[in-house]
Amino acid sequence: MVAPDDSPDPGDVKGILHPGEQARHRTLNRLPVGPALAEFADWYWVVRWDLRGRSAYRAEVLSFPCVNLTFERSTLRTGGFVNGVCTTKYVRELSDEGETFGIRFSPGGFGAFTGADVAALRDDSAPLTQLLPAAAGLAERVLAEPSDDRRRVLVESFFAGRDRGHDPRYALVAAIVRAMSEDANLTRVDQVTDRFAIPIRTLQRLFRRYVGAGPKWVLCRFRLQDAADRLAHGDAPDLAVLAADLGYFDQAHFCREFVAEIGMSPTEYARRSR
Repeated sequence: MVAPDDSPDPGDVKGILHPGEQARHRTLNRLPVGPALAEFADWYWVVRWDLRGRSAYRAEVLSFPCVNLTFERSTLRTGGFVNGVCTTKYVRELSDEGETFGIRFSPGGFGAFTGADVAALRDDSAPLTQLLPAAAGLAERVLAEPSDDRRRVLVESFFAGRDRGHDPRYALVAAIVRAMSEDANLTRVDQVTDRFAIPIRTLQRLFRRYVGAGPKWVLCRFRLQDAADRLAHGDAPDLAVLAADLGYFDQAHFCREFVAEIGMSPTEYARRSR
């Protein structure tokens, strides 16, 4: 069993755009991972919606640099899927009713566990059995089970039966991504290479192999997630100070990048998120 302290924080909505608005259209629950995936995944997540008789809703996410394995039932698609790192804003139209039971792998975790070419999945998804043929029938069993806890047991049992060896390169990638996420002073790739004493080309190869996107993109994505989260919760100072806090050259650079990724200005985003 996973210790209570390892349970995912239900209030952590970083990466979810307009979190208050989304909460009015769907439910979100998270479950901790078990021993089989503890080293490689962050948590299980469950999204359900029932919009019958209501207009469809566009749910938007600024995704983490992670692979998500999903078991889905909706008017869009049904089955098991492996979803690669999404380098643009992810948009999913929710209509009628549906659900997704997912596992968010840690950055680099899916590639380390399965040996899959994560870069080939960037901005794309593939049927689960295309990458993991041994998972034939797993999606049907998971979706037939009404209990989320039982679904988690089914998935954990599948992965517990797979061989995997210790991969020191994955441990290094995980440490680097963790530092990028947690240390606001890391804003440039050269700072990362200096801290971890690693050549830039080696860093780029490791990120391509395990994360599926380059280190510069990962740094930028974490900064934009922080910006959107602070704006949505009213925790941001004026934009010039926010830009400086996040390591941008100036406010104009920050605003251009925010608009390019999220589709509206920081001021408009903050207003809509109230």
